[in-house]
Amino acid sequence: MTTLPPPERAEAAGRPLRLLMVTHFFESHRGGIEIVAGRLARELAGTGIAVTWLATDDSPPPAAEGVRTVPVGAANLVERAIGVPFPVPGLPALRTIAREVAAADVVVVHDALYLTSLAAVAAARHCGTPVMVVQHIGVVPYRNPLLRAAMTLADRLVARPLLARADQTVFISETTARHFAGLSFRAPPALIFNGVDTDVFAPAADEAVVAEARRGLGLPGDGKIALFVGRFVEKKGIAALVSMARLRPDVTFAFAGWGPLDPGGAGQPNVRVFGSLSGAALAPLYRASDCLVLPSTGEGFPLVVQEALACGLPVLCGEDSARADPAAERFLTGVPVTPDDPAATAERFAAALDRLLAAGCAAGDRDARAAFARDRYAWDRTAARHAMLVRRLATRRAAPTPSGTPAVAG
Repeated sequence: MTTLPPPERAEAAGRPLRLLMVTHFFESHRGGIEIVAGRLARELAGTGIAVTWLATDDSPPPAAEGVRTVPVGAANLVERAIGVPFPVPGLPALRTIAREVAAADVVVVHDALYLTSLAAVAAARHCGTPVMVVQHIGVVPYRNPLLRAAMTLADRLVARPLLARADQTVFISETTARHFAGLSFRAPPALIFNGVDTDVFAPAADEAVVAEARRGLGLPGDGKIALFVGRFVEKKGIAALVSMARLRPDVTFAFAGWGPLDPGGAGQPNVRVFGSLSGAALAPLYRASDCLVLPSTGEGFPLVVQEALACGLPVLCGEDSARADPAAERFLTGVPVTPDDPAATAERFAAALDRLLAAGCAAGDRDARAAFARDRYAWDRTAARHAMLVRRLATRRAAPTPSGTPAVAG
């Protein structure tokens, strides 16, 4: 992998660099992409960049110090109907996007297939504003054949051409980079993992802290606790997790998140649902648990995996997620996921869970996971790499250089 050149100051004399960041939702929607984008916006603002964050108004914008927010109107009927987040902006929203793009020095969009991203890229091409695309995922293998076909078609006809023409592409995992391998990019793509707040997400100091966290959350003081954090939707493997709870009644399954699939609806006595926890409020739940279980598909590198490692937890996840960062593979247990057979997936994960819980979690292992996450995923490093690319784009357009090998920024 090549190394990107040192940062170049892009600010014009007398004013800061103006960055427009575009996502489909604000972080109050509680999805991984928008949570990462929100923290990145604040981190970049802290480096002296004037950040404007534009997203649809389906979820309220944050009161983010140093970040200007622009909510635009959109219909979120698709997510409400089938659980797929895909807001559709109206004509006033498209005009606002065009206006904000014209006022920016650089545009950063998160994921290529959202309509807000496509509108921002089209406006940037019209006025010559450099574009950086942060690509989080490849293709989601939905069980519904129509959804699966639509996703595959959109990947070929929209996402790949857009990434190939972007002035800079950033992949957040090796899994995502492998999915788009073979494209001829205008500039070598960068591989930058999402950041984690390792001050908030950290291991419990001792067993007394674990016991206190369990009491505060109403969880059993003894016994094993398997944790899931994420949206309650098909691709996260909710059906497989509910089946696991039936197979392992001696384990408490804690679900933190929200969505159309209610894991508590099956009436399993060993299931606990925490629908209101998000952000820093999740840290005690991580510390109260024995492991993270995530039988999801179509992910890049789920943020919750990084948060769990920062808290010292062992992780069971799909094989693609386990390969998202080769350096982290020794801390992750990858299990095959069959999206159209939740029962078979549950059997495999339950067997892996038995082995993991039988092995226990020694304090040394917990500390090793946390130390790795602090060194690998701390936000200051992640933000510095993004800031370097943004400043470089503001000073010169990336020369057309066919390449399919991700470059590690910094």
